[in-house]
Amino acid sequence: MTLEPQKKKNQSHMKITLRSIIALCSGLTILAAAGCTTQTPTAETKTDNTASNQTKTGEINLYSARHYDTDNVLYDNFTKQTGVKVNLIEGNADELLERIKSEGANSPADVLVVVDAGRLWRAKEDGALQAISSAKLEEAIPKNLRDPKGYWFGLSKRARVIIYDKDKVKPEELSTYEALTEPKWKGRVCVRSSENIYNQSLVASKIENKGVEETEKWAKALVANFARPPEGNDTDQIKAVAAGQCDVAIVNHYYVARIKQSNDPKDKDVAAKVEVFFPNQKEEGTHINISGAGVVVSAPNKDNAVKFLEYLATPEAQEIFANQANEYPVISGIKPNPVVTQFGEFKESNLDVVTYGEKNPDAVKLMDRAGWK
Repeated sequence: MTLEPQKKKNQSHMKITLRSIIALCSGLTILAAAGCTTQTPTAETKTDNTASNQTKTGEINLYSARHYDTDNVLYDNFTKQTGVKVNLIEGNADELLERIKSEGANSPADVLVVVDAGRLWRAKEDGALQAISSAKLEEAIPKNLRDPKGYWFGLSKRARVIIYDKDKVKPEELSTYEALTEPKWKGRVCVRSSENIYNQSLVASKIENKGVEETEKWAKALVANFARPPEGNDTDQIKAVAAGQCDVAIVNHYYVARIKQSNDPKDKDVAAKVEVFFPNQKEEGTHINISGAGVVVSAPNKDNAVKFLEYLATPEAQEIFANQANEYPVISGIKPNPVVTQFGEFKESNLDVVTYGEKNPDAVKLMDRAGWK
Protein backbone atom coordinates (compact mmCIF):
# COMPACT_ATOMS: atom_id res chain seq x y z
CA MET A 1 0.00 0.00 0.00
CA THR A 2 1.36 3.34 -0.97
CA LEU A 3 -0.46 5.54 1.53
CA GLU A 4 0.16 3.85 4.85
CA PRO A 5 1.18 6.21 7.70
CA GLN A 6 4.69 7.56 7.29
CA LYS A 7 7.26 5.09 8.59
CA LYS A 8 9.45 6.15 11.47
CA LYS A 9 12.22 3.65 11.60
CA ASN A 10 12.84 2.68 15.15
CA GLN A 11 16.43 1.59 15.31
CA SER A 12 15.74 -0.45 18.42
CA HIS A 13 13.66 -2.75 16.23
CA MET A 14 16.05 -2.96 13.27
CA LYS A 15 19.12 -4.78 14.52
CA ILE A 16 19.96 -7.09 11.65
CA THR A 17 22.44 -9.88 12.15
CA LEU A 18 25.48 -10.26 9.93
CA ARG A 19 24.16 -13.65 8.96
CA SER A 20 20.98 -12.08 7.56
CA ILE A 21 22.99 -9.46 5.69
CA ILE A 22 25.13 -12.14 4.07
CA ALA A 23 22.08 -14.23 3.20
CA LEU A 24 20.22 -11.24 1.83
CA CYS A 25 22.94 -9.88 -0.40
CA SER A 26 24.45 -13.16 -1.59
CA GLY A 27 24.16 -12.15 -5.20
CA LEU A 28 20.82 -13.75 -5.89
CA THR A 29 19.23 -11.98 -8.81
CA ILE A 30 15.75 -12.19 -7.39
CA LEU A 31 16.67 -9.87 -4.55
CA ALA A 32 18.46 -7.54 -6.89
CA ALA A 33 15.15 -7.13 -8.65
CA ALA A 34 13.38 -6.52 -5.37
CA GLY A 35 15.97 -3.94 -4.27
CA CYS A 36 18.50 -5.40 -1.88
CA THR A 37 19.66 -2.97 0.78
CA THR A 38 21.59 -3.41 3.99
CA GLN A 39 22.37 -1.37 7.04
CA THR A 40 25.88 -0.57 8.17
CA PRO A 41 26.70 -2.91 11.06
CA THR A 42 26.66 -1.17 14.43
CA ALA A 43 28.35 -1.99 17.69
CA GLU A 44 25.30 -4.10 18.51
CA THR A 45 25.51 -6.18 15.33
CA LYS A 46 26.08 -9.83 16.26
CA THR A 47 28.55 -12.17 14.60
CA ASP A 48 27.71 -15.68 13.44
CA ASN A 49 29.38 -17.06 16.58
CA THR A 50 27.10 -15.10 18.90
CA ALA A 51 23.99 -15.57 16.76
CA SER A 52 23.56 -19.10 18.10
CA ASN A 53 23.32 -17.68 21.61
CA GLN A 54 20.62 -15.14 20.75
CA THR A 55 17.85 -17.71 21.04
CA LYS A 56 18.86 -18.30 24.65
CA THR A 57 19.09 -14.60 25.53
CA GLY A 58 15.73 -13.89 23.92
CA GLU A 59 14.85 -12.24 20.63
CA ILE A 60 12.76 -12.63 17.51
CA ASN A 61 13.42 -11.37 14.01
CA LEU A 62 10.17 -9.99 12.66
CA TYR A 63 9.59 -9.50 8.92
CA SER A 64 6.56 -7.21 8.67
CA ALA A 65 4.55 -5.77 5.81
CA ARG A 66 2.55 -3.64 8.26
CA HIS A 67 3.95 -0.12 8.11
CA TYR A 68 2.26 1.36 11.15
CA ASP A 69 4.11 3.36 13.78
CA THR A 70 1.50 2.21 16.30
CA ASP A 71 2.78 -1.37 16.01
CA ASN A 72 5.92 -0.27 17.84
CA VAL A 73 3.80 -0.13 20.99
CA LEU A 74 3.03 -3.81 20.53
CA TYR A 75 6.70 -4.69 20.19
CA ASP A 76 7.75 -2.59 23.18
CA ASN A 77 5.04 -4.05 25.41
CA PHE A 78 5.95 -7.60 24.39
CA THR A 79 9.60 -6.96 25.23
CA LYS A 80 8.72 -5.44 28.61
CA GLN A 81 6.59 -8.44 29.53
CA THR A 82 8.85 -11.21 28.26
CA GLY A 83 12.35 -9.78 27.93
CA VAL A 84 12.34 -10.92 24.29
CA LYS A 85 13.69 -8.32 21.87
CA VAL A 86 11.88 -7.65 18.58
CA ASN A 87 14.22 -6.97 15.66
CA LEU A 88 12.05 -5.41 12.98
CA ILE A 89 12.59 -5.60 9.22
CA GLU A 90 9.92 -3.93 7.07
CA GLY A 91 9.09 -4.33 3.41
CA ASN A 92 6.20 -5.11 1.13
CA ALA A 93 4.78 -8.61 1.36
CA ASP A 94 6.13 -9.92 -1.93
CA GLU A 95 9.67 -8.68 -1.20
CA LEU A 96 9.68 -10.19 2.27
CA LEU A 97 8.43 -13.53 1.01
CA GLU A 98 11.06 -13.61 -1.73
CA ARG A 99 13.68 -12.71 0.84
CA ILE A 100 12.70 -15.62 3.08
CA LYS A 101 12.75 -18.02 0.14
CA SER A 102 16.16 -16.74 -1.00
CA GLU A 103 17.67 -16.93 2.47
CA GLY A 104 16.48 -20.52 2.72
CA ALA A 105 17.55 -22.53 5.74
CA ASN A 106 19.84 -19.66 6.80
CA SER A 107 17.01 -17.16 7.10
CA PRO A 108 17.03 -15.34 10.44
CA ALA A 109 13.30 -14.62 10.08
CA ASP A 110 11.12 -15.93 12.90
CA VAL A 111 7.75 -14.31 12.17
CA LEU A 112 6.18 -13.06 8.95
CA VAL A 113 3.39 -10.48 9.27
CA VAL A 114 1.34 -9.47 6.22
CA VAL A 115 -2.05 -7.98 5.44
CA ASP A 116 -4.75 -10.00 3.66
CA ALA A 117 -5.52 -13.69 4.01
CA GLY A 118 -4.63 -14.16 0.35
CA ARG A 119 -1.01 -13.29 1.07
CA LEU A 120 -0.89 -15.54 4.12
CA TRP A 121 -2.19 -18.40 2.00
CA ARG A 122 0.51 -17.71 -0.59
CA ALA A 123 3.20 -17.74 2.09
CA LYS A 124 2.01 -21.15 3.26
CA GLU A 125 1.81 -22.52 -0.28
CA ASP A 126 5.34 -21.27 -0.99
CA GLY A 127 6.65 -23.21 1.99
CA ALA A 128 7.67 -20.10 3.93
CA LEU A 129 5.69 -20.95 7.08
CA GLN A 130 5.52 -23.84 9.51
CA ALA A 131 2.54 -25.24 11.38
CA ILE A 132 2.46 -24.56 15.10
CA SER A 133 0.21 -25.82 17.87
CA SER A 134 -1.02 -23.23 20.37
CA ALA A 135 -4.05 -23.73 22.57
CA LYS A 136 -4.03 -20.01 23.36
CA LEU A 137 -4.26 -19.00 19.70
CA GLU A 138 -6.82 -21.65 18.86
CA GLU A 139 -9.00 -20.58 21.76
CA ALA A 140 -8.74 -16.84 21.09
CA ILE A 141 -9.00 -16.66 17.30
CA PRO A 142 -12.14 -17.84 15.45
CA LYS A 143 -11.67 -20.82 13.13
CA ASN A 144 -12.61 -18.86 10.01
CA LEU A 145 -9.80 -16.37 10.68
CA ARG A 146 -6.89 -18.82 10.88
CA ASP A 147 -5.30 -21.63 8.95
CA PRO A 148 -6.86 -24.96 9.99
CA LYS A 149 -3.44 -26.55 10.49
CA GLY A 150 -1.83 -23.65 12.34
CA TYR A 151 0.33 -22.18 9.58
CA TRP A 152 -1.00 -18.65 10.15
CA PHE A 153 -3.41 -16.71 12.35
CA GLY A 154 -5.55 -13.62 11.81
CA LEU A 155 -4.71 -10.88 14.31
CA SER A 156 -6.96 -8.00 13.24
CA LYS A 157 -9.98 -7.57 10.98
CA ARG A 158 -10.75 -5.14 8.15
CA ALA A 159 -14.20 -4.50 6.69
CA ARG A 160 -14.45 -3.74 2.95
CA VAL A 161 -17.18 -1.12 2.94
CA ILE A 162 -18.94 1.22 0.55
CA ILE A 163 -18.35 4.92 1.13
CA TYR A 164 -20.64 7.52 -0.39
CA ASP A 165 -21.00 11.25 -1.01
CA LYS A 166 -23.50 12.42 1.61
CA ASP A 167 -24.74 15.22 -0.65
CA LYS A 168 -25.48 12.96 -3.63
CA VAL A 169 -26.39 9.58 -2.16
CA LYS A 170 -28.87 8.59 0.51
CA PRO A 171 -27.94 5.51 2.56
CA GLU A 172 -31.27 3.88 1.73
CA GLU A 173 -30.18 3.84 -1.93
CA LEU A 174 -27.40 1.42 -1.02
CA SER A 175 -27.71 -2.27 -0.20
CA THR A 176 -25.10 -4.70 -1.57
CA TYR A 177 -21.87 -4.88 -3.54
CA GLU A 178 -23.94 -6.52 -6.27
CA ALA A 179 -26.40 -3.61 -6.40
CA LEU A 180 -23.61 -1.27 -7.53
CA THR A 181 -24.05 -2.86 -10.97
CA GLU A 182 -27.52 -1.33 -11.37
CA PRO A 183 -27.98 1.26 -14.17
CA LYS A 184 -28.44 4.12 -11.69
CA TRP A 185 -24.76 3.77 -10.70
CA LYS A 186 -23.46 4.16 -14.24
CA GLY A 187 -20.32 6.34 -14.15
CA ARG A 188 -20.55 6.76 -10.38
CA VAL A 189 -18.32 4.00 -8.91
CA CYS A 190 -14.64 4.24 -7.92
CA VAL A 191 -12.43 1.34 -6.87
CA ARG A 192 -8.74 0.53 -7.07
CA SER A 193 -7.20 -1.84 -9.60
CA SER A 194 -7.56 -5.59 -9.98
CA GLU A 195 -3.90 -5.94 -9.00
CA ASN A 196 -4.85 -5.03 -5.44
CA ILE A 197 -5.08 -8.06 -3.16
CA TYR A 198 -8.03 -6.57 -1.26
CA ASN A 199 -10.14 -6.56 -4.42
CA GLN A 200 -8.89 -9.99 -5.44
CA SER A 201 -10.01 -11.38 -2.09
CA LEU A 202 -13.41 -9.70 -2.39
CA VAL A 203 -13.89 -11.32 -5.80
CA ALA A 204 -12.63 -14.65 -4.44
CA SER A 205 -15.28 -14.49 -1.72
CA LYS A 206 -17.95 -13.89 -4.35
CA ILE A 207 -16.73 -16.90 -6.32
CA GLU A 208 -17.06 -19.02 -3.20
CA ASN A 209 -20.58 -17.75 -2.47
CA LYS A 210 -22.03 -17.39 -5.96
CA GLY A 211 -19.81 -19.34 -8.35
CA VAL A 212 -17.60 -18.19 -11.22
CA GLU A 213 -20.36 -17.47 -13.73
CA GLU A 214 -22.44 -15.21 -11.50
CA THR A 215 -19.37 -13.45 -10.13
CA GLU A 216 -18.06 -12.75 -13.63
CA LYS A 217 -21.39 -11.20 -14.61
CA TRP A 218 -21.19 -9.00 -11.53
CA ALA A 219 -17.59 -7.97 -12.19
CA LYS A 220 -18.31 -7.04 -15.82
CA ALA A 221 -21.34 -4.97 -14.81
CA LEU A 222 -19.38 -3.28 -12.04
CA VAL A 223 -16.60 -2.34 -14.46
CA ALA A 224 -19.24 -0.86 -16.79
CA ASN A 225 -20.27 1.50 -13.96
CA PHE A 226 -16.76 2.76 -13.16
CA ALA A 227 -16.48 6.53 -13.09
CA ARG A 228 -12.83 6.30 -14.18
CA PRO A 229 -10.17 3.67 -14.80
CA PRO A 230 -8.94 2.30 -11.45
CA GLU A 231 -6.05 4.25 -9.96
CA GLY A 232 -4.47 4.90 -6.59
CA ASN A 233 -5.11 3.21 -3.26
CA ASP A 234 -8.15 3.24 -0.98
CA THR A 235 -7.40 6.75 0.30
CA ASP A 236 -7.44 8.00 -3.28
CA GLN A 237 -10.89 6.47 -3.81
CA ILE A 238 -12.22 8.32 -0.76
CA LYS A 239 -10.74 11.59 -1.96
CA ALA A 240 -12.20 11.01 -5.41
CA VAL A 241 -15.67 10.71 -3.90
CA ALA A 242 -15.17 13.90 -1.90
CA ALA A 243 -13.92 15.68 -5.03
CA GLY A 244 -17.01 14.69 -7.02
CA GLN A 245 -15.21 12.34 -9.41
CA CYS A 246 -17.52 9.53 -8.28
CA ASP A 247 -20.39 9.11 -5.85
CA VAL A 248 -19.51 5.79 -4.23
CA ALA A 249 -16.37 3.73 -3.71
CA ILE A 250 -15.30 0.39 -2.25
CA VAL A 251 -12.59 0.71 0.41
CA ASN A 252 -11.31 -0.77 3.67
CA HIS A 253 -12.92 0.90 6.66
CA TYR A 254 -9.73 2.00 8.43
CA TYR A 255 -8.77 4.33 5.58
CA VAL A 256 -11.91 6.31 6.34
CA ALA A 257 -11.09 6.31 10.06
CA ARG A 258 -7.62 7.71 9.41
CA ILE A 259 -9.01 10.60 7.40
CA LYS A 260 -11.63 11.35 10.05
CA GLN A 261 -8.90 11.40 12.72
CA SER A 262 -6.59 13.68 10.74
CA ASN A 263 -5.94 17.27 11.79
CA ASP A 264 -5.10 18.27 8.23
CA PRO A 265 -7.74 20.79 7.04
CA LYS A 266 -7.90 19.08 3.63
CA ASP A 267 -8.59 15.74 5.26
CA LYS A 268 -11.23 17.33 7.46
CA ASP A 269 -12.99 18.59 4.32
CA VAL A 270 -12.88 15.09 2.82
CA ALA A 271 -14.15 13.50 6.04
CA ALA A 272 -17.09 15.89 6.18
CA LYS A 273 -18.29 14.81 2.72
CA VAL A 274 -18.23 11.02 3.01
CA GLU A 275 -19.87 8.36 5.11
CA VAL A 276 -19.54 4.58 5.56
CA PHE A 277 -22.12 1.97 4.53
CA PHE A 278 -21.89 -1.72 5.41
CA PRO A 279 -23.16 -3.72 2.43
CA ASN A 280 -24.92 -7.10 2.23
CA GLN A 281 -26.47 -6.86 5.68
CA LYS A 282 -29.53 -8.88 4.64
CA GLU A 283 -27.36 -11.50 2.97
CA GLU A 284 -24.01 -13.01 4.01
CA GLY A 285 -22.73 -9.82 5.62
CA THR A 286 -19.96 -7.35 4.83
CA HIS A 287 -16.72 -8.78 3.45
CA ILE A 288 -14.07 -9.20 6.14
CA ASN A 289 -10.33 -9.64 5.64
CA ILE A 290 -7.45 -9.86 8.09
CA SER A 291 -3.96 -8.84 8.98
CA GLY A 292 -2.13 -11.88 10.27
CA ALA A 293 1.11 -13.72 10.91
CA GLY A 294 2.83 -17.08 10.90
CA VAL A 295 6.05 -18.62 12.17
CA VAL A 296 8.69 -18.89 9.45
CA VAL A 297 9.66 -22.42 8.48
CA SER A 298 13.34 -21.99 9.46
CA ALA A 299 12.72 -19.80 12.53
CA PRO A 300 15.81 -19.91 14.78
CA ASN A 301 13.74 -18.60 17.71
CA LYS A 302 10.57 -20.65 17.30
CA ASP A 303 9.50 -20.68 20.94
CA ASN A 304 9.80 -16.91 21.18
CA ALA A 305 7.96 -16.55 17.88
CA VAL A 306 5.02 -18.54 19.22
CA LYS A 307 5.02 -16.44 22.40
CA PHE A 308 4.89 -13.31 20.23
CA LEU A 309 1.88 -14.52 18.26
CA GLU A 310 0.14 -15.51 21.48
CA TYR A 311 0.78 -12.04 22.89
CA LEU A 312 -0.80 -10.43 19.80
CA ALA A 313 -4.01 -12.33 20.55
CA THR A 314 -4.24 -11.04 24.13
CA PRO A 315 -6.80 -8.38 25.14
CA GLU A 316 -4.00 -5.86 25.68
CA ALA A 317 -2.62 -6.27 22.17
CA GLN A 318 -6.07 -6.43 20.59
CA GLU A 319 -6.95 -3.09 22.18
CA ILE A 320 -3.84 -1.60 20.54
CA PHE A 321 -4.89 -2.96 17.14
CA ALA A 322 -8.34 -1.46 17.68
CA ASN A 323 -7.53 1.85 19.34
CA GLN A 324 -4.39 2.84 17.49
CA ALA A 325 -4.60 1.08 14.11
CA ASN A 326 -8.37 1.54 13.57
CA GLU A 327 -8.86 -2.18 12.97
CA TYR A 328 -11.47 -4.54 14.37
CA PRO A 329 -10.24 -6.99 17.01
CA VAL A 330 -10.34 -10.71 16.30
CA ILE A 331 -11.16 -11.70 19.88
CA SER A 332 -14.43 -11.07 21.64
CA GLY A 333 -14.91 -8.44 24.32
CA ILE A 334 -12.77 -5.71 22.74
CA LYS A 335 -14.52 -2.64 21.37
CA PRO A 336 -13.38 -0.65 18.31
CA ASN A 337 -12.10 2.87 18.92
CA PRO A 338 -14.60 5.75 19.07
CA VAL A 339 -14.15 6.81 15.43
CA VAL A 340 -14.71 3.29 14.11
CA THR A 341 -17.57 2.78 16.56
CA GLN A 342 -19.33 5.75 14.94
CA PHE A 343 -19.54 3.75 11.71
CA GLY A 344 -22.09 1.57 13.51
CA GLU A 345 -22.56 -2.10 14.26
CA PHE A 346 -22.86 -4.49 11.36
CA LYS A 347 -23.18 -8.09 10.30
CA GLU A 348 -19.87 -9.43 9.04
CA SER A 349 -19.35 -12.36 6.71
CA ASN A 350 -18.22 -15.51 8.50
CA LEU A 351 -16.72 -17.02 5.36
CA ASP A 352 -13.49 -18.92 5.98
CA VAL A 353 -10.75 -16.52 4.87
CA VAL A 354 -8.65 -19.46 3.63
CA THR A 355 -11.00 -19.30 0.66
CA TYR A 356 -9.49 -15.98 -0.43
CA GLY A 357 -6.20 -17.68 -1.15
CA GLU A 358 -7.64 -20.86 -2.61
CA LYS A 359 -9.84 -18.91 -5.04
CA ASN A 360 -7.29 -16.18 -5.79
CA PRO A 361 -6.08 -17.63 -9.14
CA ASP A 362 -9.68 -17.89 -10.34
CA ALA A 363 -10.39 -14.36 -9.12
CA VAL A 364 -7.42 -12.85 -10.96
CA LYS A 365 -8.38 -14.57 -14.23
CA LEU A 366 -12.01 -13.55 -13.82
CA MET A 367 -11.15 -9.89 -13.20
CA ASP A 368 -8.96 -9.89 -16.29
CA ARG A 369 -11.80 -11.31 -18.40
CA ALA A 370 -14.15 -8.68 -16.96
CA GLY A 371 -11.86 -5.87 -18.07
CA TRP A 372 -11.08 -4.79 -14.52
CA LYS A 373 -7.79 -2.99 -15.08
